This record gives sequence, structure tokens and C-alpha cells, in this order.
Amino acid sequence: MAKKLRKMLGDVNAPSTVALMRLIDTQGKKTICNWCIDYAEAKILPIFEKHCPHDPRPRNALKAARDYLDGKVKFPVVKNIILNECHAAARELEANPVAQAAARACGQASAVVHTLSHSLGLYFYGAAAIAYDRAGLNANAEVYNQIAEEVCAEMTAALQAVAVEDEPDPVRIKWNC
Repeated sequence: MAKKLRKMLGDVNAPSTVALMRLIDTQGKKTICNWCIDYAEAKILPIFEKHCPHDPRPRNALKAARDYLDGKVKFPVVKNIILNECHAAARELEANPVAQAAARACGQASAVVHTLSHSLGLYFYGAAAIAYDRAGLNANAEVYNQIAEEVCAEMTAALQAVAVEDEPDPVRIKWNC
């Protein structure tokens, strides 16, 4: 019997996750959205495309989210692409946990244009995609947890690199977790 893998990695109560959430709370919506989309395009989408090179749905979702931020499309267009393309791709990939986690992470990164708390979904699903891609599907929990911590640190550093100092209009996210 195959090992049961977690769909998400990371711990919402870990000091590193709490620090990431606090940093997110200091930034404005546009900064957070661009950071999530940029991170997903650079770190997560390549994992998905390695496993599913002919499936454009996660890329389409990220592009639609960016187009929405740029005022090129209305939100219902983005929502349709996220739900009916990107999340559909994830549902179809039960047999490929790496690609499935990557598709979910791209969906979360795209959905952040609507609900900023999806930025944590990018972390949790993205950590799973990166860990399963890097360590394989049979590593132990300690290996996966270590990789999740590394991903959290990397995401935090990426946000710090684009953070607006003394952001005049920081978001107020109800994390509900």
C-alpha cells in the first residue's frame, strides 16, 4: 500500500509561519498579490509543468490573476479560470501528488487577488509541492517538515525583498486558522 501523503505541509502555529503572517499583515494588497503570483511563477509552476508539460491551466490562472491586477479583466473571469481550470487540474491529479500540490498552490496564489488569506495556502500547498518534488514521495515526516521550514523562510525572504517600508495602507487579514 502506498504511503499516505499530506496535501499540505507546514504548521500554522510554527514561529516561522506566524512571522510570515505578521509580515504579510504589514503590506498592501498589491504587494501581497504580486509577491504570491511571482513566487508561484518562479518556484511552483515549473514543478507543475515538469510533471504536466502540456497542461496550461495553472499558468492560465496565474496570468488571469495578473491581468486582473493590471485592470485587463474583471474578477469573474479570473474566478472562472481558477475554479474551473486550475482547481479542476488539481482534482484530476490524485495519482500525482507533486503536480496536484503544485496546481493547488498556483490556484491559491491566483485566488489571493480575491482573498488575501490564500497567501498561506500558497505556502502550505507550495511546501508540499516543493518537498515531494525534492525528496520524493517516500521520505519521512522530518524531511518534509524541514523542507517546509525552508520554503517558509524562502517565501518570507521573497516578501521582505519587495516589502514596502511603512506601508501606508496595510491589509487586515482575518486568518481564521
